[in-house]
Amino acid sequence: MGRTYNEELEYIEKITPNSYKIKKGFVPNMNVEGIFYINQHLEKLMFDELRQFANFGGVGGFLPGMKQIANVAALPGIVHRSVGLPDIHSGYGFAIGNMAAFDVNDPLSIVSPGGVGFDINCGVRLIRTNLNVKDVEPFKEQIVQSLFDHIPVGVGSKGIIPMGANDLEEALEMGMDWSLREGYIWAEDKEHCEEYGRMLQADPSKVSTKAKKRGLPQLGTLGAGNHYAEIQVVEEIFDTHAAKRMGLDHCGQVCVMIHCGSRGLGHQVATDALVAMERAMARDKIIVNDRQLACARINSTEGQDYLSAMAAAANYAWVNRSSMTFLTRQAFGKVFNSTPDDLDMHVIYDVSHNIAKIEEHMVNGCLKTLLVHRKGATRAFPPHHPLIPVDYQLTGQPVLIGGSMGTCSYVLTGTEVGMKETFGTTCHGAGRALSRAKSRRNLDYNQVLDKLKSQGISIRVASPKLVMEEAPESYKNVTDVVDTCHAAGISKKAIKLRPIAVIKG
Repeated sequence: MGRTYNEELEYIEKITPNSYKIKKGFVPNMNVEGIFYINQHLEKLMFDELRQFANFGGVGGFLPGMKQIANVAALPGIVHRSVGLPDIHSGYGFAIGNMAAFDVNDPLSIVSPGGVGFDINCGVRLIRTNLNVKDVEPFKEQIVQSLFDHIPVGVGSKGIIPMGANDLEEALEMGMDWSLREGYIWAEDKEHCEEYGRMLQADPSKVSTKAKKRGLPQLGTLGAGNHYAEIQVVEEIFDTHAAKRMGLDHCGQVCVMIHCGSRGLGHQVATDALVAMERAMARDKIIVNDRQLACARINSTEGQDYLSAMAAAANYAWVNRSSMTFLTRQAFGKVFNSTPDDLDMHVIYDVSHNIAKIEEHMVNGCLKTLLVHRKGATRAFPPHHPLIPVDYQLTGQPVLIGGSMGTCSYVLTGTEVGMKETFGTTCHGAGRALSRAKSRRNLDYNQVLDKLKSQGISIRVASPKLVMEEAPESYKNVTDVVDTCHAAGISKKAIKLRPIAVIKG
């Protein structure tokens, strides 16, 4: 039998108004403590999840977020602590909304595909325009239809960007440099992208034929699930200096947010790695608390192969978002009878929220080289950090937080506090509150559409079932999530965006 709920609570301690510590002993073999960030509204969800789990004797169903944070804290080579962000919810191995960093120079340190997720480099890109909401409203149905026509969406959607096997090999290696060479992006798009849109350790030869086969027809497609392209309007500006630097300097300004990842290719890379790592764990006698935390030593063949394949999948995702940027610019140019250049359709930033990266951070006063896993978590580097673009050196890195369908989104900036507390990491979105199955049972397709209509939001969707799964009621309140990160100081609110049109798979 597992511990009772009250016994579990003995290991959880509130340390600030917005954070709780998970003490060692909450699960076996913890090397470091856990921490999770939360506010009053989100607290109930987290503790209810733990209570239900304890009431069932600690068996069956999804592991609660707190247990997953703690299981990650038991992985070999982890430093500092296992961090849960306010949008945290159950995931494969790692919770979605979990950050963990491992010392690259510790021979026992591991890399775990569960700490990146199946949709490698799922991320968000924000494109501004010089249009105002009053310019767009009369053409709203036309522009949302044009986007829907230009961008292939849905589960089996096929890309319209010409792509042969050799092109795919080059895209996997070159990332956005391939898009630039082929004329799909502007040179400055790269400047405003994490890693400049290319991970240099990518090795296409480490990506399986099956993964490539899945990825070949899907480049430039939005896919399904929680992915979307949204036309949004600046509703509120919290930091005028940061907003000015981003070129989003007045309320009513229109922009486009694209949220997607590496499609079937990334999923297959993760699946392939998990199989290889199960064998590596048996060979290297790596013990984990949860089978889903399959991992390999960073410096093992399996660890290095995964990192090379993951980087290639990340490059694919950047090419994918770049291809959709190209299609978005075309769609807007067509409807407004103008050029994307004249419409000022610049990329503000592109962030990843499912990725593992080698970074340097201070740990107990020493500079260490770490492999930082961010799953459902966004990099949020502070002002003056060398890895962020010149344009944002004084404001900190833009952090794009997508809401759920029909709710607001936010742009945040990175902070020094976040750099110390979470290795420059913050939340990534709203985070699920209901499972997909529960959403389909509890919600009605037409009611969800009527509600969006009443909010003045136009929608185009490929699959009706998806509307229930992605309804705002299925998610935590994104404002609660963002406010918690702001209050904890791990990122800072800059801009609030409101959707006026959405396309989904």
